[in-house]
Order: sequence, then structure tokens, then C-alpha cells
Amino acid sequence: MGIALLIGSFILLILLRFPIALAMLLSSFITGLYLGVDLSALIQRMVGGLNSFSLLAIPFFILAGEIMNEGGISRRLINLSQVLIGKIRGGLAMVNVTASTFFGGISGSAVADTSSVGSVLIPMMRKKGYHKDYAVSVTVSSAAQGVMIPPSHNMIIYSMAAGGVSVGALFMGGLVPGLLLGLALLVITYIIAAKRNYPKGERIPAKDIPRIIGEGLLGLFTAVIIIGGIVSGFFTATESAAIGALYAFFITFFVYRDIPFSRLNVILQNTFNTLAMVLFLIASSSAFGWLLALLKVPTIVTEFLLSFSPNDYVTLLLIVFILLLLGTVMDMAPLILIATPILLPVATAAGMDPVHFGVVLILSLSIGLITPPVGTCLFVGCAIGKVSIEKTSKALVPFYITMVLVLILITFVPDIVLFLPEFIGR
Repeated sequence: MGIALLIGSFILLILLRFPIALAMLLSSFITGLYLGVDLSALIQRMVGGLNSFSLLAIPFFILAGEIMNEGGISRRLINLSQVLIGKIRGGLAMVNVTASTFFGGISGSAVADTSSVGSVLIPMMRKKGYHKDYAVSVTVSSAAQGVMIPPSHNMIIYSMAAGGVSVGALFMGGLVPGLLLGLALLVITYIIAAKRNYPKGERIPAKDIPRIIGEGLLGLFTAVIIIGGIVSGFFTATESAAIGALYAFFITFFVYRDIPFSRLNVILQNTFNTLAMVLFLIASSSAFGWLLALLKVPTIVTEFLLSFSPNDYVTLLLIVFILLLLGTVMDMAPLILIATPILLPVATAAGMDPVHFGVVLILSLSIGLITPPVGTCLFVGCAIGKVSIEKTSKALVPFYITMVLVLILITFVPDIVLFLPEFIGR
């Protein structure tokens, strides 16, 4: 009855359009009252969920992304991508994918990627003769791919939910799958562009190429600082995030100088708004997760899924299917916090490494970002492109298939994920 009350009240509140964090909090208190749990224990769990040093990296990652987003980095990364790959058939679409890969390595946010890169490239693609639904499809699918490229605050959330899995190992584990997915999206983008005979990209004047490359690399060096500091062991994830944010501040306001210093107030306000939502979500999920453990939900789910089939591959397919299904109805961050304590024991019992599971989890849920009815990136992209969700969803089918194929590949070939973490010694 306790499980039914906890899960049922949560689903009911979601259907009543309560914010997810508030729905988790209210369902936790309702269930706690029913079970006779001291409510002060729930409060302590909420506070304890935020008492983690690794969570300090999240505000710095968000701040660095906001600074670079406001400071014109997306335009410079688009220009850099045009120099690298923009000359071939469908070049502007392939620039879109490449720019999202670069931007994902700075912001770690698929929604920020969609709004920043999409606001520039979707109208540009339309002027060059690309169909609206194709332009939006390329933008949102490549933006979802960007959350795999480190740094990613979603991986920090997973690290906390999984009980302290190495953030550095997760970053390195997501790098190769993220690049592999980007390459796969480039292939499907080119195939569709060639089939529809979309135009080649414009040639960049030779005299502008050194400046474009220099400006683009300056922005990308933010990700190099963060990843390099963690991998080398010279910085912790939190220290790397802080130094990355400081570097982003310096490059934006003293090198690029596209925006006045007064915009810093807007940047900080956006950062604090995002951070408040993330921390409230973590606190609420800590209480919710504690009640799940108290009611032995992870144990029940583990026993059920493992009894479904003795074959570990079938179990892993079930996990992936559940994550894909859940990703269509809930945002990524709350799902990481809810699904990790339930499905991680199942995955490890099936022989999956926690780092491997984390990368599979993030990729599965990133597909949900472009899947109706709750695809956040899909909504943003359709709003920018002024095209219906129904039409875009049909155009997204080849991209869905591509992303799912890559997901299955990394699920059943763990070395793709674990090679780099093992190479650097975790």
C-alpha cells in the first residue's frame, strides 16, 4: 500500500501539472505520514542530499555555459564548423551537428544548445532551401547528443544518485559514445541532404579562416580546461568547473567583448534560476529515493527483472526499453534521480559497470528530450522553426533510429564506454 501511495500520488500530481520536484516532495510527505515516518527524517534526507562536495561543480558548469552562451560563443562555433565541414553537400546541416558537438562540450545543456545554435542555424537553413522540419530535426537531435560530451551536469547528478561514482570516469566514459553518436548523426544528415539535393555550404574567404579558427578554439578551450584538469588529476571536478567558469568570464568580457559588462547581472540571474530548480529537484528526490529504499522498491524491481529472463542481454534490453519509455514522459534530471537507485542494482546484477550504466542512462534519456509528449528540446526547436511538433516528429524518425542503434551498440559493447576510464585509471 505504501508503494502504491508513493508512486500513485506522484503520478497523479504530475497529471495535475504539478512541477516534478514539488510532486516528488508532496508524495514523499503523504507517504511518510501514512507510514508513520518522522517527517523531520525526511527533511534531514533532503538536506543530506545537497550536502555533497561534487554538487558544487554544478553551479560553475551552469555559469560557464550561461557566460559563453551570452557572449557569442555559439556564433563562433558555427563559423568554426563551417570552416571544418561546411563545403560538402548539406554542409549547413552538418555544421549544425558539429556546432552542437562543440557547444555540448561547453554548456552540457541540450536545451541551451537548441536555443543558441538553433536560433542562428534554423533560420539560416530555411533561407538556403532546407525544409523546416528537417532543419529542426537536425538541430534537436544533435543538441540531445551534446549532453553526452563532457562536461555534463547530468552526469554529476547521476554520480550523486549512484552513491559517488567517479565524475572523471563518467566524463571520459561519455566522450567516445558522444563523438560516435555525433558521427552517426553526421552520416544520416548527409544521406538525407544528398537524397534531397540540399545545397553545398558557402566557401569561407581564406583571409578569414585563421581568425575564425582562433576565436573558435579560444571558446573550446573552456572544455579542455575542465576535462584536462579532471583527467590529469590536477583538479577535482569542482575545481575544474570553477576555473572553467573563470576562463569563460575572461574570454567573454575581455577577449570577445560582444556584450557589455552590465549583462553579467542577467547571466547570474539565469544561473541562479537554473541552479535553484536543480537543487530543489535533488533535495526532493533525496526524500523520495529514501522512501523507495525504505519500501524496498529497488529490491522488488531487481528481483522481478532478473526473474523475467535468466539471460543478461534480455535484462539489459528491458532496462533500455524502460528508460526510453520513461524518457518520453519526464525530464532528464528527475528521471536520473528516480531511476538510478531502482535500475542500477538490476544493471550491476546483470554484469554492467556503474560507469557503463550511467552513460547508457544518459543517452537513453537524452533521446527522450526530442520525443513527444515531454520532449523539451523538441518544443524549443519547433518554436524556433515555427513548425508543428507532429510534422517534426515524423521527420525525426531517421534520427531516432540512428540514436537508438548507437544506444544498443554501446549497451552491448561496454568497451566503447569503459576504454578511456580504464586507460586513465578511473
